[in-house]
Amino acid sequence: MKLATIEYEASVQTALVLEDGGKLLLLGRAHALMTGEQAPELSTMQRIIEGGAPVRAMLDRIAVASPDEAVVEAHEVRWMAPLPQPIQIRDFGCFMDHFRNARARIQGVPVSEVELPAIQLERPLYYVANRLSVTGHGAEVAWPAYSTVRDYELEFACVLGRGGMDIPREQAHDHIFGYTIFNDFSARDTQLEEISTGLGLSKSKDFADSNVLGPWIVTADEMDDPYRLQMVARINGEEVSRGTSADMHHTFADMIAFASSSTRLHAGEVLCSGTVPTGCGIEHGRYLEPGDVIELEVTGLGVLRNRVVE
Repeated sequence: MKLATIEYEASVQTALVLEDGGKLLLLGRAHALMTGEQAPELSTMQRIIEGGAPVRAMLDRIAVASPDEAVVEAHEVRWMAPLPQPIQIRDFGCFMDHFRNARARIQGVPVSEVELPAIQLERPLYYVANRLSVTGHGAEVAWPAYSTVRDYELEFACVLGRGGMDIPREQAHDHIFGYTIFNDFSARDTQLEEISTGLGLSKSKDFADSNVLGPWIVTADEMDDPYRLQMVARINGEEVSRGTSADMHHTFADMIAFASSSTRLHAGEVLCSGTVPTGCGIEHGRYLEPGDVIELEVTGLGVLRNRVVE
């Protein structure tokens, strides 16, 4: 099941994605047509996630019925992030070759000479992103005036369906509601300045619409194996990055177990994979220019497309 949040007729609504995104079934309207009643639990993606099994059963019934009067064409809607304001966003670093490639280019040395800190191999480390600076598929991303090195990051993410504290790794996948694509736009010139201080990331990651999720959430039951996905990035239609989730050093189960250690996680949190090897300009030297269209495609998760503007 593919679930989206869209704007249609000046109203934000949840929808079931049909025909690989060509059409959408408005969930609230479909339920009203079927039952004559409103369904507040379908009004937002967060409420759908929090609704658990009863809401999933409702979605299954709606999907089977799919009343024609609730179906709209994709060109009639504005795509939003499937979770317009996630409860939290944590971005992990799970692909070690991404870090090796980036450090090799920054330091001007062969990749074979890059040695990562042991802690990076032992733990799925992360930073907390700005959950209030989120946009979706098709949006234009205005680049901040303080940066001229515009980079994308090819990632995907899981969305938690259940929270908890000290979640055992063996039970972690039971907490996943679904998966989506994540583009972690990064002001690289600013980032290099910031990391030189040892204080971590700041305005290099924190600007309007810098976190892009979408185009929809694919529920976990439809994802046979999240660790066998092809991941591709294109700039203006030209392929610039290709990798696979099979190269993840840390899994989503590792992330959930680590992040929940002595910390309570919540339904609706987004945990991002980090950048797949070759999945950003700092690794291969191809950055974005104003007007460029960047497309991220992940097997089974669709294509996330955005234009960068000044």
